[in-house]
Amino acid sequence: MDKNQSNFASQASGALALADGTVFLGIGSGAVGTAVGELCFNTAMTGYQEILTDPSYAEQVVLFTFPHIGNVGANPEDHEESSENAAKAAVGTVFRESITPPSNWRADDHFDAWLAKKGIVGLSGVDTRALTRLIRENGMQKCAIQYAPDGQIDTEALIRAAQAWEGLEAADLAAKVDADAEYDHSERLWDLGTGFAGDSSGEKHVVVVDFGVKKNILRNLAEVGIRATVVNGDTSFDTIADLKPDGVVLSNGPGDPAATFERAGTMLKTLVDSGMPILGICLGHQLLALTLGAKTMKMEQGHHGANHPVKDLETGKVEIVSMNHGFTVDVATLPTGVEESHRSLFDGTNSGLKVAGKPIISVQHHPEASPGPQDSFYLFKRFADLMEA
Repeated sequence: MDKNQSNFASQASGALALADGTVFLGIGSGAVGTAVGELCFNTAMTGYQEILTDPSYAEQVVLFTFPHIGNVGANPEDHEESSENAAKAAVGTVFRESITPPSNWRADDHFDAWLAKKGIVGLSGVDTRALTRLIRENGMQKCAIQYAPDGQIDTEALIRAAQAWEGLEAADLAAKVDADAEYDHSERLWDLGTGFAGDSSGEKHVVVVDFGVKKNILRNLAEVGIRATVVNGDTSFDTIADLKPDGVVLSNGPGDPAATFERAGTMLKTLVDSGMPILGICLGHQLLALTLGAKTMKMEQGHHGANHPVKDLETGKVEIVSMNHGFTVDVATLPTGVEESHRSLFDGTNSGLKVAGKPIISVQHHPEASPGPQDSFYLFKRFADLMEA
């Protein structure tokens, strides 16, 4: 270690250790302590608060490829979790530069202080390009991240913690982030002049099965005249049917879809057989694929960002979408009658399904896309039209 490296190491107040023994030292922020999880990178340039409160990031450490994070600050309106159980999604986050002071009229808190309140361990001063390249070449990594204000960092202990973490495969994390009790939602989308709009007229009623649902999914449903009753993933089909919905939405969520399917598979199979209109989103899309007889598989890098091109194979339209998933549907296993409706133009992986002769559609990406882009909002209207038909 040369003199400059030695000086930097002595000034470090945080570290990120990978299970392969790689260690990055930096400046800690947010919550003091240590967290373990899966390291992924996100290419979005905006929406860091929405990203870190997306329940789909449970037990993950999010590395932002955009170097400057924090200028929007944080506020109580932009959280995406919908229940107390989902209040802590990502466990850690990594930046290139130190957190930028807030300079936005909606800011209610400094992002560093917000991270501490949320229990998220932060680390800055890290070569995020090198880390992104490592993930691109070797896949998402088991890691341990630490903020130690006193500079006492035991890198060997961090490496052991990363190696001991069990990982996301076979993990039913959706069971940890769904709501305990049923509730109704009818609040519409945010408006620049008035904030969140009032209640939807609720011409249609859907049951949203919560596997870690984002608030903006519920708001987009309300925006097209759909009021929602949210139930958790352990709810039986009979309970769902007793609510007399016009359709059912299977929400996004974290973890391995095959593990969640073991718990919810009986309900899902009965739901598909019932003939009800169904919309699946992200994890809900994967669960629907498993119900229909397809298989899912773990991805190397996953898709995490707000700039992913996806083609709607029915219309030929290419839309820019938000993505957040580490598992994908294996299109080679789609059974007869189940058709691919959307496809990622980054790597050709599946991004949507439809079922011939049934009012069932699903997408791998996030059509609610909070904070954006809004290219896929039309899917909520498409689902409303299915229920109307």
